[in-house]
Amino acid sequence: MSARGCGGGILAILLCALFLHFCVRIVPDEAPRPSPPQRPASAETGPLLIPVEGVPPTALTDTFTQARASGARPHDAIDIMAARGRAVLAVSDGWIEKIFWSDAGGRTLYQRSPDGRRVYYYAHLDSYAPGLKEGQAIRRGQRIANVGSTGNADPSAPHLHFAVHEMQPGEPWYGGRPINPYPLLVRPR
Repeated sequence: MSARGCGGGILAILLCALFLHFCVRIVPDEAPRPSPPQRPASAETGPLLIPVEGVPPTALTDTFTQARASGARPHDAIDIMAARGRAVLAVSDGWIEKIFWSDAGGRTLYQRSPDGRRVYYYAHLDSYAPGLKEGQAIRRGQRIANVGSTGNADPSAPHLHFAVHEMQPGEPWYGGRPINPYPLLVRPR
């Protein structure tokens, strides 16, 4: 091989290397996951997971004792404002106790805690996660539904109505004593 032929090959290799370096971008098969949001300095999460994906503790408001519009009853829950369709997540491990439609709550879901002592109530749901059924075991953080405004919720203000009830042994899903979910979701520093 002549020196001239060898130089042309080296030039071709250099040009290919430059092309690959500056023009070709290798993209992994799976998009990288975003890093989890940083917790704000003023609050941290409580023992339960915040049940709406992407909602930080600072976005929650304690509405447990506020009277409803009719003024006839206390709220006994908190409302978590979020875009329609945002993922609703299980606050803890447990199982689906009841999937139910009511005039007030619309599309609702009742989750029983693993020890049976609490029921978590999710209301005004837009839809349930595909395949979700009563009696199904679920894990903390599992997508169980989507935020909506069914029932008596304002269609222009989708949100999750979230309640917690302390249960006595053998008490049905619709019983129990309401407890404030706010301190279970957010712990002030």
